Amino acid sequence: MSGLQVLHQTITDCTLCPRLTTYRRRIAQTKVKRFQEWEYWGRPIPGFGDPKAQLFVLGLAPAAHGGNRTGRVFTGDRSGDWLYEALHQFGFSTQAEATHRGDGLKLHNCYVGVALRCAPPDNKPTKEEFNTCRPYLQEELRLLPNITVVVALGKIAFDEYLKASQALGHSLRKPLPKFGHGSVHSTPWGVTLLGSYHPSQQNTFTGRLTRPMFHGVFHHAKKLIDP
Repeated sequence: MSGLQVLHQTITDCTLCPRLTTYRRRIAQTKVKRFQEWEYWGRPIPGFGDPKAQLFVLGLAPAAHGGNRTGRVFTGDRSGDWLYEALHQFGFSTQAEATHRGDGLKLHNCYVGVALRCAPPDNKPTKEEFNTCRPYLQEELRLLPNITVVVALGKIAFDEYLKASQALGHSLRKPLPKFGHGSVHSTPWGVTLLGSYHPSQQNTFTGRLTRPMFHGVFHHAKKLIDP
């Protein structure tokens, strides 16, 4: 097995955070009415995509009835609908929809991951849970040597990418990069970090994040990769 495959298996088997382990297993058993026929994944979620990717998209955590149900990051929820539609628009995905692990979706020159591998109660992970999970992100970044552009979906993902990079030995210039939608930061280790509001329903339903805004970030990422 490749290093990424070993990492994915290690992530899938993880039970290091008791609160998260209990919650994701309970959700997988109780389900919700519209998904009663599903056999929920109910385990931690590894990253997904092209091992030779130049673009890395980092989200916060799996959705309780999205990734925690389907077993693939940003799959089976409305945030994923926005993300894969944008990736498809700019040539990073073979299709615009992500419904389940066997739907045929493949990523080209793109890898998608999350800072926290388990769905958290009330979408509120603890600092300790992020600290416990961060080594998985560090190892993921180490095993993806071609990454030149990172799109961080939300401030937490933005900060977690910087923390993981520091843990890998990279030094940050001061003042530290600040998150904002459409923010662009060149890092000393050669990666361009782009900020985007997370395509959560809270942001998309209220108009805080529109499709043109979201597409603008990936248009920029595409231009950086293919000038």
